[in-house]
Amino acid sequence: MNTYDKGLMWFRRDLRSEDNAALHHALKVCRQVWCVFVFDTDILDTLPRADRRVEFIRESLVELDADLRSLGHASGVENVGLIVLHDQARRAIPALAQRLQVQAVFTNHDDDPAALARDAQVFGYLAHAGILLHSHKDHVIFERRELLTQAGHPFGVFTPYKNAWLKQLEPFHLKAYPVARYAGALAPVPPEWVVPVPRLSDLDFETTNLAQLPVPTGASGARQLLTDFLQRIDRYDQARDFPAVKGPSYLSVHLRFGTLSVRQAASVAHAMHLQGIAGASTWLSELIWRDFYHQILANFPHVVDKAFKPEYDHIKFEHGKHAKELFAAWCEGHTGYPLVDAAMAQINQTGYMHNRLRMVVASFLVKDLGLDWRWGERYFAEHLIDYDLAANNGGWQWASSSGCDAQPWFRIFNPVTQSERFDPQGKFIRRYLPQLTHLPDACIHAPWQARELELAAAGLELGKTYPRPVVDHAEARERTLLRYAVVKKVPPRSTVAQVAAPRGG
Repeated sequence: MNTYDKGLMWFRRDLRSEDNAALHHALKVCRQVWCVFVFDTDILDTLPRADRRVEFIRESLVELDADLRSLGHASGVENVGLIVLHDQARRAIPALAQRLQVQAVFTNHDDDPAALARDAQVFGYLAHAGILLHSHKDHVIFERRELLTQAGHPFGVFTPYKNAWLKQLEPFHLKAYPVARYAGALAPVPPEWVVPVPRLSDLDFETTNLAQLPVPTGASGARQLLTDFLQRIDRYDQARDFPAVKGPSYLSVHLRFGTLSVRQAASVAHAMHLQGIAGASTWLSELIWRDFYHQILANFPHVVDKAFKPEYDHIKFEHGKHAKELFAAWCEGHTGYPLVDAAMAQINQTGYMHNRLRMVVASFLVKDLGLDWRWGERYFAEHLIDYDLAANNGGWQWASSSGCDAQPWFRIFNPVTQSERFDPQGKFIRRYLPQLTHLPDACIHAPWQARELELAAAGLELGKTYPRPVVDHAEARERTLLRYAVVKKVPPRSTVAQVAAPRGG
């Protein structure tokens, strides 16, 4: 017997019909279920008019609409589909729920502070109308306070969190939510909402270069990438650090928008981990890091604009006109450090950046340029197609040493050493900085150290065709050690030198 006569499924960061917790529960307990997605103007109005994320969502919705239609058809229900609105979600969802006369709205959790505030408003509007809001866990394996220390507190260190994650994992945590068997509850879309998914122009957005990038959209795109990745996952632990190599899974955007179920990803990774496949174990660790950062955001929401470790909010970062000029050079990929500049060219041109390079450019911004990590975090938030507040914030606070289980404050990446180690032949650098194409491998990591004859043979003129370094790494490193030492109350400089990491870090 159905609990409700009518229900509404509200899609957000879960753009798939298979293994969807909220959709499963809605179909299981309602006689009829309609499905909706809202292009939320409260979010869209803050974005640039050409945004790859909006295009990715739009294309994924076209596929989700088709998938819902197929589910309905297979269950003998025609005219099923996705209702797509362009409005303020906080008002549009309660209004639609009342128009459809549903008794309950179903959705999946989103612990971003702005999303929680929106959901609180929706909950209030729905409650006033006598409609319930049911929210379910879907985008992580363990969330919020499901994993706690023996003292009953949220974890702040990754390794004990990972150990607890693996210890408490049970088969049901990875079990897929069946949807197809209950698809007969999908309801035909009322005529007034039977319209195609809006075009980008309908949303006042422009087409980007997404179609020219290797970023397949929708659940089918996720399946395609996962199938490809599983053929090389055994090498992931080694290949993932080299940006010129096809090493990563490239699934981060699909996990972000839920076109891939995290349960499916973790299930595959865990099974291969138990078989002793090193690459799978490393990927599983990355998925656990993702859960870790989400529980940090849920339990310590102050990290959105403050340091996880409060003392690091007292660091005196550079400011003023020169700081803004350094930041502009970093954003534009004009720092004079090829690996940093190539990485920034990658994000600017594609909306993606290799994970190793995210650490390199973040360390460079904070510990070479002496700029506030929040500046870089905001830039990534504007440009990354896979932007996720929890992971982005966690990564930047890791690099700046202000976060939970972050790299030690005295560890400072050397951008030249990183380049020599992870792009030894300069293949990645040449891909994004063609002006350096003809430099010998030995010179491409630090062009300013090349001889005049080598620069001339490569057709390179420092300061014109490629910039000179905006800072000297060795000098910047010393400034950073002193900047952090003041906050950490480390006595004299000799002590700093004793604890500092080697220059080749």
